[in-house]
Amino acid sequence: MITRQKIRVVIVDDSALIRGVLSDIINSQHDMEVVGAAADPLVAREMIRSQRPDVITLDVEMPRMDGLEFLEKLMRLRPTPVLMVSSLTERGSETTMRALGLGAVDFVTKPKLDIARGMREYVEEITEKLRVAARARVRKLDSSPARQLPYLGGGRVSTEKLLVIGASTGGTEAIKDILVAFPPDCPGVMIAQHMPEGFTRSFAQRLDSLSRLRVKEAEDQERVLPGHAYVAPGHSHLLLKRSGANYVAVLSQSPPVNRHRPSVDVLFRSVAEHAGRNAIGIILTGMGKDGALGMLEMHRAGAHTLAQNEESCVVFGMPREAIAAGGVDEVAPLAEIPSRVLRKIADMGKGAVRV
Repeated sequence: MITRQKIRVVIVDDSALIRGVLSDIINSQHDMEVVGAAADPLVAREMIRSQRPDVITLDVEMPRMDGLEFLEKLMRLRPTPVLMVSSLTERGSETTMRALGLGAVDFVTKPKLDIARGMREYVEEITEKLRVAARARVRKLDSSPARQLPYLGGGRVSTEKLLVIGASTGGTEAIKDILVAFPPDCPGVMIAQHMPEGFTRSFAQRLDSLSRLRVKEAEDQERVLPGHAYVAPGHSHLLLKRSGANYVAVLSQSPPVNRHRPSVDVLFRSVAEHAGRNAIGIILTGMGKDGALGMLEMHRAGAHTLAQNEESCVVFGMPREAIAAGGVDEVAPLAEIPSRVLRKIADMGKGAVRV
């Protein structure tokens, strides 16, 4: 019998309590072990060199060196999967978005009260995210300028065309790369990214600061406009409905689908129903199967669908499931998706497509 090597984890956190709780959680799993625990990044640096961990858990606010500064150095010199341990505050969510931008794979949140008990309630989430991170593709931090595509042109922007994006682990940066490339005259964009309440607003604000589109957290019953992108808030599903000639965003707190709210499947299915062949669907990096069946429904309704390819994904789970379900028209590297989408929009315009 072949014995699989355990996932090796280094914990970096200035709280002895958090280091102890995380160590207990990780060491209680059959397939992972803590090989080091450091109170600050300078101690961690030597530990990482000697222990060569598969995953690092990293706090942000620590003595001697800020966690973000350490993360940036790590991803430039020795890219290693990192799971951030973040506080449930506005400042914590903004910092977490910056950490994901620097290459962290994912994050878990510290409870506001009774941290030890709260962290133990997160055992399944923490250990699942560590397993995903251990298999994630991480790359050296790229400081090259973002690519921006030219305007679509052709006069007034059509309000009939629609773009929808679904993603999970690794998706915050993949979505950023796509939106930054899009011109401000592209169709409206609706986004379902697996992310807890309190973090989606910071995510939307970051995208808004980097993109030529107007990016915001979606609100119930607001009109979906060209040149705008709408991020599903962490507490609700995001759906599309029609109101006369207009598209309208709808928020729902119905039960999670595929364990997620917001769910990609919920968004994609509503788009299949109400936008049909006027829509383009994009499924990006992420763990699990959310979005696969919704994308199949979009494909059957005449929408054009794209999936990110394995080589450019942090985690290939969601695109793989969508491809296997038979609902994907194109598979492409992340860097090619924006130009392929814009070409398709131009082709749709020539056909004067309507529902």
